[in-house]
Amino acid sequence: MMSSLMTLRSIMPTSKAMKTSPRTAAPNDVAAETESLETPGKRLTPQAREKQIVIKAIQHFATHGFSGSTRELARQLGVTQPLLYRYFPNKEALIDRVYDEVYQWDSRWEELIKDRSIELKPRLVSFYTSYASVILRREWIRIFIFAGLTREGINNKYLAKLRERVFLPVIDEIRHSHGLPPANDAANRETDLELIWSLHASIFYIGVRKWIYDLPITDDIDGLIERLIDSFLYGSPHALQDTSDGS
Repeated sequence: MMSSLMTLRSIMPTSKAMKTSPRTAAPNDVAAETESLETPGKRLTPQAREKQIVIKAIQHFATHGFSGSTRELARQLGVTQPLLYRYFPNKEALIDRVYDEVYQWDSRWEELIKDRSIELKPRLVSFYTSYASVILRREWIRIFIFAGLTREGINNKYLAKLRERVFLPVIDEIRHSHGLPPANDAANRETDLELIWSLHASIFYIGVRKWIYDLPITDDIDGLIERLIDSFLYGSPHALQDTSDGS
């Protein structure tokens, strides 16, 4: 139990991290890192130059999307087209690298979701609080939205991971917590997944309101997430019972 509590605490964002998160009005981490690489007169190593290109590309794609030629992209990034090609053979390779940089995954999330030594609600609150601190960022939300409109493959890869590593395990844990058997067929399994989508989408939409619609959001993200999970857990057992019974 002690190791489970230590895992829970290590995944939960600290209050300092929450205050400096890009979800708030604090400066964006990506912009700060770009500035640190742009010291006038400083000769960058190949590794630092590549990192600089990737960081600037993240800012560019989050602002303008994926349209435009490599020539225009190089101009926007402040490098020559031949230099861009030296590090990335084509635009697709750069976009793939941006994906890997922005959509990082914490394997501890999967362990936490399945850790039955911790009650279900604290597990889900801890997971979604940690997950939200990663996804509710300007670059994460805006690149994901742009990718959904113009680059279907990027989103599909991420959503497939989300389905297998979060949605299905969460359904299993809710059913286990309430003594419910698995869904009785594939169609009802998909119905179960729609319930998880409703919770997940409500948290993702906080970022959409902030970074797409430029609407104000609460400062107490953690409290909001806990209330959303409370609401979800209150109603989900009744809905899951229907798919267990074949209703």
